[in-house]
Amino acid sequence: MKNKFRSLMFLCLIFTLQLFSAAPTVKPGIDVLRERDFDILQGKRVGLITNATGVTSDLQSTIDVLFNSHGVKLVALFSPEHGVRGDADAGKEINGYNDSRTGLPVYSLYGRTRRPTKDMLRGIDVLVYDIQDIGVRSYTFISTMGLAMGAAAENGIKFVVLDRPNPLTGERIEGAMLEPKFKSFIGEYPIPYVYGMTIGELAQMINGEQWLNNRGSSNTADKCDLTVVMMKGWKRSMWWDETGLAWVPTSPHIPHSFTTIFAVLTGLLGELGTANQGVGYTLPFELVGAPWIDGYALARYLNNLNMPGVHFRPISYIPFYKDTTGIRYKGVQIHIIDRTILNITQVQIAILEALLYLFPDNNIFDRAKPEKINAFDKAVGTDDLRRALQNKTSVEEILHRIDLLRAQFMIKREKYLLYK
Repeated sequence: MKNKFRSLMFLCLIFTLQLFSAAPTVKPGIDVLRERDFDILQGKRVGLITNATGVTSDLQSTIDVLFNSHGVKLVALFSPEHGVRGDADAGKEINGYNDSRTGLPVYSLYGRTRRPTKDMLRGIDVLVYDIQDIGVRSYTFISTMGLAMGAAAENGIKFVVLDRPNPLTGERIEGAMLEPKFKSFIGEYPIPYVYGMTIGELAQMINGEQWLNNRGSSNTADKCDLTVVMMKGWKRSMWWDETGLAWVPTSPHIPHSFTTIFAVLTGLLGELGTANQGVGYTLPFELVGAPWIDGYALARYLNNLNMPGVHFRPISYIPFYKDTTGIRYKGVQIHIIDRTILNITQVQIAILEALLYLFPDNNIFDRAKPEKINAFDKAVGTDDLRRALQNKTSVEEILHRIDLLRAQFMIKREKYLLYK
């Protein structure tokens, strides 16, 4: 019996070792560039826009890889929102400093300026962008990328994007389109809320559609000298856990790859600030809660809609940061049962509609401050969604309108896709 048990344990150990030693299915752009001995950077002075997510498939920092590479001179780092090391909270300004590991200057692109200045770019031959995105328009990294592309174009500097997977797949295109009057740093480009492209593909679209000049600046060139280093092994249908790559948190409240789905489902509530979406508790974006919510009523209402791929469970919880009042919140936990049939935008809008219908005395829009309403509309990319919900338009009708407005984007998008 002991020998059988030992044999079983040995087989389990071998299986575990094989599981963790298996090579990733996907090679991100930095891996591909390293395989090519950094050919397009040889002899160049390089500025790197990156953060903690800029890593190889074996989790080496792109900063260290480029800094130690032969023939490449890494001379400066540029920090997006959340900082080069990914430890700054959302909306917190980043100051310039010197990187403790390399001694290189770190220029902030989320402080007094959101785009590299002429002084920051002095002596740089090529700007390299290597940041993992989450496939959502309101995430500021793609705005940083586009603004940096514009600065590179103005200053005659080449721009290289090291491509990475879209964790929401390359097939999910959902949510409202951005209207021009709602352009902001959380929405620079006329794309859907969930845009279904890799950052390399999106960079090509920004360049090809001449969106570098979308702020109307007479100083901005129409196009930059862009190179996308493509991934190997990535397919449009892949979710992150199918890539074989380890997930590095893209920001403090996106700790897991699956959190990206929940961020779409409830992130808009965070803009309003009138209900909680789990930020401040152990389940960021997985909850909908407030002291005034009846969790059983909300769960029953949402489950009765029979939306595919999702279930809602009543929950009560006490946030332990952000809100430290010790007040108990009641609401629901969102359980994704089948992500392949989940309509993310349907669930997103249904949650907002349910809160308005069930709890009119605590109207999530009426209770929000004007600046929060403005932030909500900018995140959505339009005020149509808010106005439709306030006018009690059905979720089905709202989704129909959104689908119609996306048609032009779907046509334009096709010519910029790099992967099947």
